[in-house]
Amino acid sequence: MSIRFKSWPVWLAVIAVCIATAAPRARAAAMKHLLVVTYTTGFRHADSIPVAEKVIAMLGEESGEFDVDYARTADDVKTKMTADALNKYDGVVFCQTTGDLGLPDRQAFLDYIKAGHGFIGTHSATDTYHDWPAYIDMIGAEFMTHGKQVEVDVHNEDPNHPAAKFLPSTFKVFDEIYEFKPGSFSRAKSHVILAMTKHPQTGQPGDYWTSWCRCYGNGKVFYTALGHRPDIWKSPWYQQHLLGGIEWALGLQPGSCTPSAELTQK
Repeated sequence: MSIRFKSWPVWLAVIAVCIATAAPRARAAAMKHLLVVTYTTGFRHADSIPVAEKVIAMLGEESGEFDVDYARTADDVKTKMTADALNKYDGVVFCQTTGDLGLPDRQAFLDYIKAGHGFIGTHSATDTYHDWPAYIDMIGAEFMTHGKQVEVDVHNEDPNHPAAKFLPSTFKVFDEIYEFKPGSFSRAKSHVILAMTKHPQTGQPGDYWTSWCRCYGNGKVFYTALGHRPDIWKSPWYQQHLLGGIEWALGLQPGSCTPSAELTQK
C-alpha cells in the first residue's frame, strides 16, 4: 500500500486524535524531563529549528508525559550538560544539531545514556561530532551527503514500534533525504524502523535507512533522519512518529531494539 500524506486526511485526523487522547493515560505517571539541544556549529536549519522546538514542547504538553528545557547556546551546553547537570533529565534530544557542540565531558555524556537515559536525534544529529567515533557508534550512523529534496517511498519495517505503529506499510515523503557513510551503519547493531529500498536520487536498489533505534548499555537511542523541512515538523504523522520515538527512548512505551535482519534482496 502506498499513501501520499498530502492526500491523507483520514489518517491525519486519526493521528491527531491519538496525540490528543494520549494525555489522560500519561498524566497518571511521573512527568519526565527532556533537554532539547538546538545549538549548532555547522550548518544551521534556521527555518526548521524554531518550529521543531515548539513541536517538541507541544508534544510534551499535550501528552502530559514530559516537560522540556533547552540548550540553545554554547553556554547552555557547558552548564546544562555537565555530568551533574544531566542527572536532572531523563533524556536528551539532539534536535537539528551540527558540528562539535562543545560538550564539557564527552565520555560523561555517553555514560549518562548508558546508565539508562534516553537519546533522541532528529535529522542532522548524524551530522554532529564527525571527529568522535564513539558518538557515531552511539547514534548508529554518520551523515555523508544529500541530494536535492525529493519524494521517496518509505517502508515501515516495524509496525509494532511506537514510532511507526500508526503508519502504513509504505508511504511517500518529500524531504531532504540523508545518505550515510558506508561502514558507519549496520543492521547487526541497529533496529531499523523506516527504510527505503531504492537510492533517493538514482533509484538504485539498496538499503537506505530513514529511522532506527538501538539499545545502548541500559539506555535507549532513537533517531529519525526526516525533518529537514518545517512542513514535515508541522505534519501530524511526523509529530506522532517523533512522539513515539521519544516515548520509547524514555521507557514510556514498549518496542524492540533487537538488531534487524540483513536484507535478502537489494
